[in-house]
Amino acid sequence: MKLTTTICGTDIHIFKGEYPVAQGLTIGHEPVGTIEKLGSAVMGYTEGQRVVAGAICPSYTSYATQDGFPAQDGGYLDADGKCSCHGYKATGGWRFGNHIDGTQAEHVLVPDAQANLCPVPDGLTDEQVLMCPDIMSTGFKGAENANIQIGDVVAIFAQGPIGLCATAGAKLKGASLIIAIDANSERLAMAKKLGADITLNYTKVDVVDEIMKITGGRGVDSSIEALGLQSTFNQCIKVLKPGGTFSSLGVYSEDLVIPIANFAAGLGDHTIRTALCPGGKERMRRLMNVIETGRVDLSEMVTHTYALDDIVDAYDLFMHQRDGVLKIAIKP
Repeated sequence: MKLTTTICGTDIHIFKGEYPVAQGLTIGHEPVGTIEKLGSAVMGYTEGQRVVAGAICPSYTSYATQDGFPAQDGGYLDADGKCSCHGYKATGGWRFGNHIDGTQAEHVLVPDAQANLCPVPDGLTDEQVLMCPDIMSTGFKGAENANIQIGDVVAIFAQGPIGLCATAGAKLKGASLIIAIDANSERLAMAKKLGADITLNYTKVDVVDEIMKITGGRGVDSSIEALGLQSTFNQCIKVLKPGGTFSSLGVYSEDLVIPIANFAAGLGDHTIRTALCPGGKERMRRLMNVIETGRVDLSEMVTHTYALDDIVDAYDLFMHQRDGVLKIAIKP
């Protein structure tokens, strides 16, 4: 598969040594492009066809997949990293740049292609679908896991690419009041475009106090954490109503402590859900349907484009968050 790809916050965690992956791999996990060569067992596709593959490429043969958790599919690995027929492995469905060579290259080999390649509808650009493999799927999963009902109040902490997609997903799920939190005015403006009703800059207001005022002391029905810090984890719990749902999307680098008083000592009927972005052909098809029908347009999130040969410069820009960067398209 010949590629357009991008850089993810997870790649920065890997670069900093905060998330261990197999040594010597090309990293990256967000592939959009054209089929260069097909394996003999892959049916229904043609060389030259434009496709997307999810960041998560499950094998669809393991217990985890058949149990409804394909992102945790360790069916192709045993404890020593060797092939296995069955099993679970946390984040095991994430193969690109984790267990096999990833997408920050001119080409990538897509495993289990029959189950994971999805044709791109005519008329959609690479930039329009570049969020589908990971960021859109992850953000939407955060909204799905948040148990949002029509008319609910939702607070979304951090409006980076995943948080922005969670904001768009919460709108699609029927939330009547979406509160987006960040310190970056450009990202808060983008959140407004994607469905946020109220934006809060955490450097200017006490976010917890403000949200409790907005909700009349009730708290929010759902909170979504999209950064991976202890501080935002705490705030998500503090603003949550009894019986509410906390959907966690952040990649955490340190142990977490739960604020017991706000967690009602474990007796508050709260739900905490975590997720790794769903993958597979059907997930990609559904996400592109949302884009093709005009329900969501995430192309504005692609703020910069770099050639693959200049990816070091792209990493420097992304890592230091300069020039209003959100997502960078990396092209051959």
